[in-house]
Amino acid sequence: MTSHIEDSANIEKGAIIENGCKVWHLAHIREFAQIGENSIIGRNVYVGPNVKIGANTKIQNNAQVYDPAEIGNGVFIGPGVILTNDVYPRAIAPNGESKVDGEWDSLGVTVKEGASIGARAVILAGVTIGQWALIGAGSVVINDTPDHALCVGNPSYQIGWVGKAGIRLKKTKNLWVCEKTEEKYEETRQGLVLVEA
Repeated sequence: MTSHIEDSANIEKGAIIENGCKVWHLAHIREFAQIGENSIIGRNVYVGPNVKIGANTKIQNNAQVYDPAEIGNGVFIGPGVILTNDVYPRAIAPNGESKVDGEWDSLGVTVKEGASIGARAVILAGVTIGQWALIGAGSVVINDTPDHALCVGNPSYQIGWVGKAGIRLKKTKNLWVCEKTEEKYEETRQGLVLVEA
């Protein structure tokens, strides 16, 4: 399967776009970024240099993924999401002069396999979003998110758990159950653990 790249997309030298990808109008993929197979990069998406994006990932229109972010397989990033990369952002140095590249301390966001980030959410530099976690639209995530966590708000906080289908899990006795897939999870000190499918 071949990739489809719109003529108006800006793909810089050294970027790797694997088979089956779709890159839509006005997307900007910087040098040495890597896009895994069958991924979709929406209209006007920005992907920073050296960013790594896994297979089967969908990045919706106007999202901004700043380097050195790492995005796992099967991740969904909604419209207008921003993955930041500067913990202490300043345009100028203390002496009033413009900062140069060597003065930036870039710290990427990590989004693990299967996670979803809702529209217009902002993820702060250095944060990790756990596997299969779900971040609600408009959330501002300032701390790491556990696997399967359902998080909302500004700043975001956990309100429940989700399974691989993205549906909020229901508690029955000592287990958390997905009504769609019938998967069962146990809550441990290390987080949610799949015990039965």
